[in-house]
Amino acid sequence: MSYRRSVVVSLLVLWGLVAAGKNKNKAVLPTDVLQARTVLVVIDPDAGEAIDAPLANRTAQEDVEKALMNWGRFQMAMNVSDADLIITVRKGSGKVAQPTVGGMPTNNRPVIFEPTDSGGRVGGHKGTSPIPGDPTSAQSNDPRPQVEVGQSQDTFIVYRGMRDNPLDHPAVWRFIAKDALRSPGVPAVEEFRKAVIEAEKQQGNKP
Repeated sequence: MSYRRSVVVSLLVLWGLVAAGKNKNKAVLPTDVLQARTVLVVIDPDAGEAIDAPLANRTAQEDVEKALMNWGRFQMAMNVSDADLIITVRKGSGKVAQPTVGGMPTNNRPVIFEPTDSGGRVGGHKGTSPIPGDPTSAQSNDPRPQVEVGQSQDTFIVYRGMRDNPLDHPAVWRFIAKDALRSPGVPAVEEFRKAVIEAEKQQGNKP
């Protein structure tokens, strides 16, 4: 999976560069995505912790969750088995290459509390996932230095949930841009919201 994911990441970087000057909302979202009601946000399992900003991905994850809750369309899933959609986030460094620490259990959060404008949520990840390839499962607890290449921009990628190895399947929507995960606006969530609205309009115009 690591090799495949590294190839995919490289392709995503190229697609992000090509899409920089284009409307990223042209792709029509499929019906099952529009019908989704639960979402799980995880840090890209291949992302390392930046030496100069070790909490950058965790902060981006929490900011995306808060923005989604403020939108109000989705309920936040606590486990991958409950998620209609899975969103991976990865904070860009603004550099072509940067040293990071890999092998960290980035997606393990025993307790979650997040306030929002409309309330908040408390929960946690429980037990062993019945779904192979669960991105929230314990990762290798073997910290190691590495160099990440091509992650200069923030990434926000949406996958279908309710399946084995969900991140091995094609993404249904992606947004790659500088400061796409920046709080408080979180542009990636706003662009996803616009894509959903546009897709619903297009569905409503079908004969």
